[in-house]
Amino acid sequence: MYLDEEARWRAVLRKDRRADGKFFFAVKTTGVFCRPSCSARRARRENVTFYESAVDAEQAGFRPCMRCHPKGPTLDERNAAAVIAACRAIETAEESPSLSELARTAGMSRYHFHRIFKTATGLSPKGYATANRSERMRDQLPRRKTVTEAIYQAGFNSNGRFYADSSGMLGMKPKDYRRGGKGETIRFAVGECWLGSILVAASKKGVCAISLGDDPDALTKALQDRFPRAIIIGGDKGFEKLVAKVIGFIEAPKASLDLPLDVRGTAFQQRVWKALREIPPGTTSTYSEIAERIGATKAVRAVARACASNGLAVAIPCHRVVRKDGNVSGYRWGVERKLALLEKEKIAAAR
Repeated sequence: MYLDEEARWRAVLRKDRRADGKFFFAVKTTGVFCRPSCSARRARRENVTFYESAVDAEQAGFRPCMRCHPKGPTLDERNAAAVIAACRAIETAEESPSLSELARTAGMSRYHFHRIFKTATGLSPKGYATANRSERMRDQLPRRKTVTEAIYQAGFNSNGRFYADSSGMLGMKPKDYRRGGKGETIRFAVGECWLGSILVAASKKGVCAISLGDDPDALTKALQDRFPRAIIIGGDKGFEKLVAKVIGFIEAPKASLDLPLDVRGTAFQQRVWKALREIPPGTTSTYSEIAERIGATKAVRAVARACASNGLAVAIPCHRVVRKDGNVSGYRWGVERKLALLEKEKIAAAR
């Protein structure tokens, strides 16, 4: 986007990093050219000229600033590269590097590196390492002869450290996960509501799936695909009351669905889903607002992916998240259902 000279000068006065790369400014009295965000003392307006590129500034006889290095990558680009390198180091190390080691490699203080890493990924370096080991654990469990072997292959340096968080990571005991959910009993029932068919499934811990669709058989098959070796059985009359409670919530939305939930996801996904449950019925939030709420302002796309991965329709109300312009985007169970849910909740909240 083109900026006129007044807009450029205002960006220079603000030291606006968002303007970096869009133009450069040079100071006649020093013979130096800089990025808009340069932290050097500001020159007088009459001594400043603007250029479209670093090459243009050099051809006009100016030399690059030694403070902001206008010919190199921007600060945001350097930070992004440092975070990417740290992620790769965490993902490939046998034992996760410490915050001090990561910060030293990036050439930053521990505090500054922790802040930019969390802003970029939505997780602290420790949280990212834990999530990465969890993914490795899910991958290793079916492949290894013993749970202990999988634990060490996944990067945990002690059994105790893994078992302390294993239920939250896997949603079940490690041996059951290793067998593809074998031995875990999941009860389910399918009902009908104004949105179509609805499947509700629950483990010992709580409701682990709420799905919407047009075909009851397709919903049941999707549940079986998700838990290929679990014991999946139809619920009794008592379980059907649970389905009725979910349907009642859809018919008359209120603050929250008061049910025990078996929420299975990465640390980042669970942070997003927790934030979604705090959105009141009849209102919406944007993906960027959710990202800001969980302290990950630049992880908007990751927030959208977490919403798309939600397996608990209405209980975790991902339908209440819309684009920044207010338009309704995709929904796992169909955009029409998303619009219908929002309209229903809006009417109920107005009463």
